[in-house]
Amino acid sequence: MRTTLTHLGAALIGAVLGGILTVYLIVGVPEAASVPGEPLKQASEGTATPAVAVVSLDQRFFDSLLETIFSDMTEPAFPLKIAREARETDPVELASAQGPQQFCEEKLTVLREGSGVKTAVRFDKGKITVPMAFRGSVSVLGACVSFSGWSSSSLALKFDEETNTVFGEIDVETVNLDGVPPFAGKLVAGFVQNGLNRRVNPITVVKGEQMRFRVPIEATNGVLNAAISDVRSEIVDDEIRLTFAYEFEGLAKE
Repeated sequence: MRTTLTHLGAALIGAVLGGILTVYLIVGVPEAASVPGEPLKQASEGTATPAVAVVSLDQRFFDSLLETIFSDMTEPAFPLKIAREARETDPVELASAQGPQQFCEEKLTVLREGSGVKTAVRFDKGKITVPMAFRGSVSVLGACVSFSGWSSSSLALKFDEETNTVFGEIDVETVNLDGVPPFAGKLVAGFVQNGLNRRVNPITVVKGEQMRFRVPIEATNGVLNAAISDVRSEIVDDEIRLTFAYEFEGLAKE
C-alpha cells in the first residue's frame, strides 16, 4: 500500500517546522547532545514492508515558510555566550575572557538576506544545505566585535528505532565574515560555528507518535495499531521525500 501525502496535516507541519527550521533559528534550544539513531537509508534501497506513506516537502514549501517567519515575526536570534565560554579552554582564546571588558551583547541574529546570501533550505546534489545570513557581536580580547556574514551548513537525517523518531543533525561547514579585523576573524568564526552546532543539535524532525496511529474498529471491537518500522529518504530535484514503513497489528479494544 503506498499513499503519497501532498498536503501535510497540521501536526506533521508543526513537527517539521519545529525540527528543520524553527528549532534551527529560534532562541532557547537546549545545549547540544549526541544525535541518536542511524543515518537514513535511501528510498531506492527498499523498505522492510510494502505498507508505506511518502511525505514530500518541496522548495516552495520552505521558501514560503521562511518568508512568513521573517515578514511576520521578529528576526530570530540567540546568545553566543555559551559558545564563547565553551571555547575559552583553548590557551589562545582564553585571552578573550581575561581583563576588563566592555559590555557586549554577544548575540547572533539571523537575517532574511545579507552579505549577498538569502537564508534558505536548498537541495543540492542529494544533500540538504542551509545557507544563512546573520549579524551579531561577541567579545574578543576585551573588545566587542560587531560582525555580519553568512554560513553554509549541511543537514543529515537519522532514524532512532528505539523512540521511532527522525532526528536532524546540523553541521556548519563554513562561516564567511564581512569586515572583521584580522586578529578577531578566526575567533569570531569559531564562536559562530560552535554556537550553531552546540545550540541546535539534536533536532527533532518527526516524532514517532505524530506518524503512528491507532484506529478503533467498532465492528471488530478492536483497535488497528500502525507503528513505524523503518524510515528512508530521497532527494528528487527540488524536494525531499520521507518514506515511512509501517507494521500493522490488531489489538483488543481497551
